[in-house]
Amino acid sequence: MSYQIFTDSTADYGESMGPVMQNVKIIPLGVEICGKSYNSGPDGDITPKEFYDLQRQGNYATTSQINPSLYFSFFEPELRRGRDILYLCFTSGLSGCWQSANMCIEELKKQYPERNIVVIDTLCASVGEAFLVYEAAKRQAEGYNIDDLAEWVLENRISVCHWFTVDVFDHLKHGGRVSAVSAAMGTFLGIKPMLHVNVEGKLEAVEKPRGKNNAMEAQLNRMRKGWEPEKGKLVVIGHGDNLPAALELKEKVLAEFPDAEIHIAEIGLVIGAHTGPGMLALIYWGDNR
Repeated sequence: MSYQIFTDSTADYGESMGPVMQNVKIIPLGVEICGKSYNSGPDGDITPKEFYDLQRQGNYATTSQINPSLYFSFFEPELRRGRDILYLCFTSGLSGCWQSANMCIEELKKQYPERNIVVIDTLCASVGEAFLVYEAAKRQAEGYNIDDLAEWVLENRISVCHWFTVDVFDHLKHGGRVSAVSAAMGTFLGIKPMLHVNVEGKLEAVEKPRGKNNAMEAQLNRMRKGWEPEKGKLVVIGHGDNLPAALELKEKVLAEFPDAEIHIAEIGLVIGAHTGPGMLALIYWGDNR
């Protein structure tokens, strides 16, 4: 019996990951900037470059979660075709998408009681979410059935280590994640705050390195301490319209971990709305989530 993997447009994956991700269906979240609403994701109506350019001009963005009716419009046709569904959802620690999806699925299970509909909170975000979905899609192609794949995701989701550094404070301040005083002081001192997605799927500040080089070193140090290549050698570097920094970090990672299989991905609109341009992320399999 066949099944369809779904995820949402917070799963930011790079072009080189596309061949594996092509069979995953993406449900868009909404983003508003400059008074206009856009859909995010690979079929969105604004590019990340355009979005980050608007941010650099001093504009702030807001995001909206997926509502149950949109989930229904994606899920129901697959069920009608006789296919089961595995939805790998944006972390419930940062969004209400998980609750909305379950509201939809309660109704769909009444209509299609014979179908297997599985929703998993990935506890991951952005390129970290894409990392997990990518690995799941590979295993589906290898022949995992829906129950085995769901079990694998649940067993491995908190081994996806996310380490983000943020280039500017404005958008964190606007979203209420740092105070105006902290933002002003951080900007003055050249701090590039490092955050991560913790085991509860929530964003948490962990370090305050000063300057780009120290920020990259802080990320590398986390990978030195926790990388578990026996689980997989995939490494994803994400960037908020900051490709030169992503390529530099890639060189640094390969210099120490030559077996790493590195993909570069642009961080999309949803996470970018809260972190702003210049963000840099390092994602790997590890034991120091």
